[in-house]
Amino acid sequence: MPQTAAKKRVLILNGPNLNMLGKREPEIYGRDTLDDIRAACQGFCDARGWALEFRQSNHEGELVTWIQEARETQDAVIINAGAYTHTSVAILDALHLLKCPIVEVHLSNIHRREAFRHHSYISSVATGVIVGFGATGYILALTGLEAG
Repeated sequence: MPQTAAKKRVLILNGPNLNMLGKREPEIYGRDTLDDIRAACQGFCDARGWALEFRQSNHEGELVTWIQEARETQDAVIINAGAYTHTSVAILDALHLLKCPIVEVHLSNIHRREAFRHHSYISSVATGVIVGFGATGYILALTGLEAG
C-alpha cells in the first residue's frame, strides 16, 4: 500500500480582545468576526487536506501553554497575539521552543499606529510577518505556509 503524505497541522492562535472582532473599532480592525476568519481559514485548510486548530484566549498563560503543546503537535503556527505582541516576553520565550514555521499576523498596520505598537516581541522569532491586510492576512499567512 503506498504511503500518503502526512497531513499538515496548523495552529492559529489569537490573543486578547480578538473575540470582539466585528464589534471593536471596525474602522481599524474591520467588520469580520473571529468566526468569519475561522471559517475562511478552515475552508482554505480543508481544500488542501490540512488539519486546523483555531483558538483564542484573553489569557497570556493559556496562549503560552498552547504554544508549548504545539511543539509536539503542529507543523506551523500562525499567531495574532493582539496586545501581547508588544508586551509578552513569556510568549516570545514559548515561541523560541518551536522548530516549525511561525507567522505573525496583525489585522491593522501596527507601524502606522501608536508608537508603543511598533515593537513586536514576536517578530524576532517569526518566519514571516503580515500586517495591515485585515482578515485577509490570515489567508496570506496560510498561503505563505503553502508556498514555503
